[in-house]
Amino acid sequence: MSYVFEDLYRSSNGDAWWLETAPDGLFVIHEANEASGGYKSRLPAKEFLRWGGPGPEVASLRRALLERKKTLSEESSMESVMRDCPL
Repeated sequence: MSYVFEDLYRSSNGDAWWLETAPDGLFVIHEANEASGGYKSRLPAKEFLRWGGPGPEVASLRRALLERKKTLSEESSMESVMRDCPL
């Protein structure tokens, strides 16, 4: 499995958040704006949800995770249909 990065949110002050899919799990990358030093941090997605509060970046992460869950569920349903299909 490779690393995949998905844009989550960009604030009006220039901060940015991404969802990283890595072999060892899901992580949220935060890059502060230049005025704040431009530092990057990386937290496991579960920890970010606990720590993140009600901000729009947290809402974006929740939407991304729900969409991922929906996609996985649809793929699983299609696999069961194909498995039961007499070819």
